[in-house]
Amino acid sequence: MPTIAVDKEDLYNLLGKTYSTEDFDNLCFEFGIELDEDTTDECSAGERPQLKIEIPANRYDMLCIEGIAQALNEFLGNKPPAQFKLSPPIPEITMTIKESTSKIRPYAAAAILRNIKFTQRSYESFIALQDKLHTNLCRNRTLVAMGTHDLDTLKPPFTYEALPPSEIKFVPLNQTKEMNGTQLMEFYENDKNLGKYLHIIKDSDVYPVILDSNKTVCSLPPIINSNHSKITLNTRNVFLDITATDRTKAEIVVNQLVAMFSVYCDDPFTVEPVKIISEHNGETRVFPNIEPRTMQAEISYINSCLGLQLSGEEISKLLLRMSLHAKPSSKDNNILDVQIPITRPDILHQCDIMEDAAIAYGYNNLKKTANAGTSLIATPLAINKVADVLRLATAQSGWLEVMPLTLCSHDENFKFLRQVDDNTQAVKLANPKTFEYQVVRTTLLPGILKTIKENRKHSLPIKVFESGDIVLKNPELERGAFNQRNWAAIYAGKTSGFEYIQGLLGKIMQTMRSPWLIDPSSGERGYWITEDSSNQTFFPGRGAKIFFRAKKDGEAQHIGAIGVLHPETLGFFDIPYACSSVEINAEVFL
Repeated sequence: MPTIAVDKEDLYNLLGKTYSTEDFDNLCFEFGIELDEDTTDECSAGERPQLKIEIPANRYDMLCIEGIAQALNEFLGNKPPAQFKLSPPIPEITMTIKESTSKIRPYAAAAILRNIKFTQRSYESFIALQDKLHTNLCRNRTLVAMGTHDLDTLKPPFTYEALPPSEIKFVPLNQTKEMNGTQLMEFYENDKNLGKYLHIIKDSDVYPVILDSNKTVCSLPPIINSNHSKITLNTRNVFLDITATDRTKAEIVVNQLVAMFSVYCDDPFTVEPVKIISEHNGETRVFPNIEPRTMQAEISYINSCLGLQLSGEEISKLLLRMSLHAKPSSKDNNILDVQIPITRPDILHQCDIMEDAAIAYGYNNLKKTANAGTSLIATPLAINKVADVLRLATAQSGWLEVMPLTLCSHDENFKFLRQVDDNTQAVKLANPKTFEYQVVRTTLLPGILKTIKENRKHSLPIKVFESGDIVLKNPELERGAFNQRNWAAIYAGKTSGFEYIQGLLGKIMQTMRSPWLIDPSSGERGYWITEDSSNQTFFPGRGAKIFFRAKKDGEAQHIGAIGVLHPETLGFFDIPYACSSVEINAEVFL
């Protein structure tokens, strides 16, 4: 959850009331946000106290003091929801997206805030909102990047195009020297703020750039704006440019910016639209689109979820406190027609509308009900019951349980176990942050072996086990993979201790009422093992497959492996002892 620091006095002025810390904390709790810290007692002389408020990650409209104040005022009934309007209704300024941008950042949006008046703190809030959006919704500028410009320094119409780096020349923001695209990349390579964004376009043959009619560079998205159009406290007309690889998120971003800061215009909540002309697909759009979205919600659904019997009019009054305009449908008495403003892109389904109704009603005001048409009696999953039985039986045998991570390196899952990756089993991370976490494990052995490695100075023998999930690919499934609950144990000591590991397997099978079958062809329920010379994880001639028949005359299943681990495997894990292991699929006992 993002934490937003706001000026305490400014926020209370916007709310029209001074709160005690406890009262404001209660207000935040009722609304569904959280007061993380009040810095009043920590401020030095001359320093203004702040309130640090945790905001849900999907509430982009509350990433600044303006949005927080507007939302809380509506919740308290102090102000009606903002009514946005376009002036002029038909855009007079255009921005043309050239076909060349399709190679790198194909989407763009724009808007203009006319006759805006900034103070030092509102200006800082304007910049901070952009930073929060860049970090949050925009995924560090990879999906969306925004620029703000003093419109009076530019000459419309604008173009958005992609040019070779050598052809882009301008003075970057807060600099004095003109640079081309290549020089700019070298200049900011070690910059702690902008350096982390260079990779987004650095390796491209062309860089995106926004130009005015005089070919003056406005910005090089998603890196930096031009110093020529830098906004200041004296700026009266602000031109907003948005470039993106995701059109939907671009529209959300431009809407949030104009919704939050059009309040400072001479005519509050008034925005000048810009016409966007796309040459690569012939499409023409007007931004921002301030028309509310229309959704429907079932009155009976809302009441059933909340345990209430409210009328459509009563629910509509509740939703108004959450910025949603609603009224009963003229076609169906059970339906609410709900208007979703541009500030609430988080409303996606009727369950979101139901949640807002619950917040407005007050969670603490909801009546406690028992079994209100829904089974509320929880029971553990069957596989969890089996896993608990296996844990208890193993622990009672004197073995210690470990709980390693589910992710491991590719080498640990394959090379270290002397196995070959055929790309049919392991789910691999597309962008792992470290080599230590590259794949989702397909066996429990790497985690247990790493645990033994870290505890190799422990007194011998080391007897540890785990009952946990592995993940295996299955292209026939919708999600392409599935979880499987396994049980595994490893004995480490001066000798391999194979007899101990086999004895533990016998104990587990006895617990699960599965006897040892001397004659597997008898068709009886039980388990047996057969030598397996193909499993390279084990010492040659010391590995076996484990088979299990769940019911009389049933089909035999290969459920796992047991054996003495190969010295090379132990060497990869820096274990100076002999080890034996056993691993089975616990789901066969369901």
